Amino acid sequence: MDLNTIKYDIKYVVDGKKYVCNSGGNQHFSLDAVVEDDILKVALNAKAKVRFLKFDIKIPYKYNANDRIFVNGYQSWTDSMEYKPSGQMKELTRLTEFLVTKTLLRRIGLPKAGDILFWDYPRKSGIFYGWSYGYVRRGEDVEIFGSLTERYGYTVVTFDCNNNEVVISKELQGVEYMGENKLLELAHISGKYEEAFDRYFDKMGVKPRETKKRCGYTSWYNYYNRISQDVINRDLESIAAQDTKFDCFQIDDGYQENIGDWLTTDKNKFPDGMKVVADSIHSKGMLAGLWLAPFAGVKRSRLFKEHPDWFIKDKHGRSYNTGHNWGGFYSLDIYNEGARAYIKHVFDVVLNEWGYDLVKLDFLYGACVLPMHNKTRGEIMCDAMDLLRECCGDKLILGCGVPLMPAFGKVDYCRIGSDVELSWQHKKNKIRDDVSTPHTICNTIFRRHLNGRAWMNDPDVFMLRDYNMYMTFEQRKLVAKINSTFGSLLFISDDVSSYGEEQKAALKETFAQKDIKIISAEFVQDDIMQAVFEEDGKLVTLKFNVRNGQYV
Repeated sequence: MDLNTIKYDIKYVVDGKKYVCNSGGNQHFSLDAVVEDDILKVALNAKAKVRFLKFDIKIPYKYNANDRIFVNGYQSWTDSMEYKPSGQMKELTRLTEFLVTKTLLRRIGLPKAGDILFWDYPRKSGIFYGWSYGYVRRGEDVEIFGSLTERYGYTVVTFDCNNNEVVISKELQGVEYMGENKLLELAHISGKYEEAFDRYFDKMGVKPRETKKRCGYTSWYNYYNRISQDVINRDLESIAAQDTKFDCFQIDDGYQENIGDWLTTDKNKFPDGMKVVADSIHSKGMLAGLWLAPFAGVKRSRLFKEHPDWFIKDKHGRSYNTGHNWGGFYSLDIYNEGARAYIKHVFDVVLNEWGYDLVKLDFLYGACVLPMHNKTRGEIMCDAMDLLRECCGDKLILGCGVPLMPAFGKVDYCRIGSDVELSWQHKKNKIRDDVSTPHTICNTIFRRHLNGRAWMNDPDVFMLRDYNMYMTFEQRKLVAKINSTFGSLLFISDDVSSYGEEQKAALKETFAQKDIKIISAEFVQDDIMQAVFEEDGKLVTLKFNVRNGQYV
């Protein structure tokens, strides 16, 4: 990066008046920009109280027609994939955007899992944006443009092929700046795919906490929240009777009385309590896992009724709905001392009294849905992940529904795609973060560079059962193959006592520890994915249609 070629596009407010700045400073502030060891650093010295409406740095970049451009979605569930320079981001339709931003759907929180309410979706071909980092790939070589930290505010990387630019934007909404502040640390790294990502993570100083590939079970995709102690014990016994080894058994949503009241177990479903269940799992030689949405609470919960002041408020002082799940939920303000103490107490009981070894922490994006306390969304999410790691100590965390970079090195495993559906079909009018098998397949493949660097990737579950499923057996096995090739947390969600011999063989094959080396994975035609990899020294080519799950 050459400082002499970059341009600024800045809009800001001082004393209620709007200004435009296209340079490194003016009467209200100055910017100190330096490039050191392929890292662009930008610091702000504000001479007046400044609020930024737009903060873009434009870097000249010449694209080639055969390039492939990867953009990273806002959080775990958001679609993330490579595009051709002539292509267009089309996963968010105009109809969906209108419905979730202009109708009642906004009030009930449907769009709040993603970025649609605070970042513009491009409607032109040749423009692609993502969060924290992205790359341009030419064959085996990539050029990464990536933030080294989001503590100063989220970084948005936009590849503008029409104007031959890479635009680096800072998401600084709702914060007033005065004096000296760091704004950006951006790495520009070129090299072969694997080597370039190794260097990028070295520059961040991020290493994975866990490097072990694990296999296990979760209750969600068969029963959803309709679980009970009897159901859990039945599936536990069935799994323990298999000759295929399971490392972990995770209980998902449905054990608690209400979202937010994590320590109040539903006695009708789990009359003996959750410690007894953990002990049963341990007796079968498996790690015990439990699902939580640690920042979430619904209005009917005791937590919300007794402590509404602990939850995030909008600018009018009203409780701010942060999602549509469970009829609408709210998120704790992590800077509220009462809320922090409650979160710490929950983890102390779950991990130390009940004895769970792994917690799946979900809907984490809720911590940063609004800038508050004069902090950016990015800084809030980084602080939230610090808090969770402090609470969990050395216990295992599976992150989910989380903006990715703030979780780098903080969680042991992390979901890198949307929830898988029980069917394999592309649904057009959905938000980008919604349940989708095609989306999660693409994310599993294109976010593979995070595996073993930021954490161990969780591609979500695969299912081999015949009942309560709307995929062919070949499609189910394809999901399993992709997960085992590109992922590191392989969970099923089946009652394995229903398995026939073909399903048992597929399970054993998927859970088998293999030496995998990815050679390439890309779209070779519209919707046609081709992955080439070595598996225990044998060259394998996997070619299929992402939209319908059919082999090509």
